[in-house]
Amino acid sequence: MTMRFSVSIRFSSRWLPLVGCLAVAACQSAPSEQPDTLVNLKTVQSGPRVQADELNGAIAREPRNTALLARRATLRLAAGQPTAALTDVAAALEIDDSDSNLYFIQAKAYRALGQLPAALAAARQAAELGFSGPELPLFVGETHLAARNYPAALDNLDRTLRLDPDQPAALFYKGLAYAATADTSTAVQYLQDALARNPREPEILHQLAFLLNAWRIPADAARYAALGMKLDTTSGLLRYDYGRQLELQGRPDSAQWYYRRALVLDTSVYRADYRLGLAAVKARQPVTVIKHLTRALRRNPRLPEARSLLAEALETQGRLSEALVQYRLLVAENPGNPHWTFKVWKTNGMVQATLPDSLRTAPRYFYRRPVARPRIEPIAPVSPLNSAARNQ
Repeated sequence: MTMRFSVSIRFSSRWLPLVGCLAVAACQSAPSEQPDTLVNLKTVQSGPRVQADELNGAIAREPRNTALLARRATLRLAAGQPTAALTDVAAALEIDDSDSNLYFIQAKAYRALGQLPAALAAARQAAELGFSGPELPLFVGETHLAARNYPAALDNLDRTLRLDPDQPAALFYKGLAYAATADTSTAVQYLQDALARNPREPEILHQLAFLLNAWRIPADAARYAALGMKLDTTSGLLRYDYGRQLELQGRPDSAQWYYRRALVLDTSVYRADYRLGLAAVKARQPVTVIKHLTRALRRNPRLPEARSLLAEALETQGRLSEALVQYRLLVAENPGNPHWTFKVWKTNGMVQATLPDSLRTAPRYFYRRPVARPRIEPIAPVSPLNSAARNQ
C-alpha cells in the first residue's frame, strides 16, 4: 500500500540567501534534463464506442456467443450507432430467437432511428417472450408519445407507475402527454411530481417553465427557469424560457438579450428567432425580420403570422422573387384567400417585368396605340339645279 506524507518546511528569512545559492549551484551541476513527453489527449479514446470495439476479438473467437453480441449491441447503441447495433442483434437472433432481451435492444435501436412502428413491434415481441420490468412499458409509452398516440401512451405510462410508483420518467412523460392534449393543469401537476423525485433534471424544469409561460404565469416560470439555468449553463431552451417570462412581465429589452443568448447556445431554439423577428417588426427593421423569421420557419413552418411578415419584409427590401415564393406558400396554406391571391398576381407581374424576354415564364403584354384611321370628310350637300339648267 502506498503511503503519502505531507511535509511542511518553513524557512527563516536569514536562510533564504543560502537556499538560493544552493539551488543555483545544484542547477548548474545537474545534468541537462529531457522534458517529459506528454500524452496527446486527442489520441486517448474511451467510452462505449471503444468498449464495443474491444469486444471484436472476443466475438471473433466466439461468434455464436449471444451474450457478447448483445453486450456489443448495447454499447453501440449507447455510442450513437443504432444501425451497427441492429446488425449485432440480427446476428444474435439468428442464433437464439427466444431471448426477450435481444428484442428489447432491437426496439431501442429502431426507436433511435425514428422507426416507431418497428420499435413497437419489437417491444411487443419482447413482452410475448417474457420480458418484464417497468422499463418496457415506459419505453412503449414514450414511443407512443413520440407517435402522438396519446391514449396508448398514457395507458403504458400508467402501467409503468403501477410497477414503479416513483418512476420520474413516467411522471414526466405523462405530463408531456397531458400538455399535448391541452390539459395544462394536469400536465403541470405531473411535471411537478416528477421534479419532486428528480429535482436536478433540467429538462423537467424547462417543460414546467415553458408550460407556465404559455399559461401566463411568468413569476412561477421564472423560478423554474432560473433553477434550470444554474443546473445546465449550456441550455438554450432554459434561456428562452427565462426571456419569455421577462417579456410577459413587460421587460422586452431584457427578454431579447436572453433570446439572443439562447441562439448562441443552441441555434435550434426557433421560438427565440420567432420572438426576435416579431420584435424587429415592431421596430421596423426588415433586415432583422428576414434573418430571424427565415430561420424560425425552417424549423416550424406553422408559426402564427411568421410567413406573412417575412413575405412583406422581403417585398419591402426589393427581394421580389423570394417574396413571391412566400406568397405562393401562403396561397397554398390559405386556398381561396383573395388577399394572398392578389399578392401573388401582383408580385409575379413585378418579377416578370424585371426579367429579359428570354427568361420570362409568362408572356408580357405591351400597350399598343391603335392605328389611326384616315379621316373621312363628310359628304357635301348637292347644290340645287337652277331653272335654266332644268329647261335645257
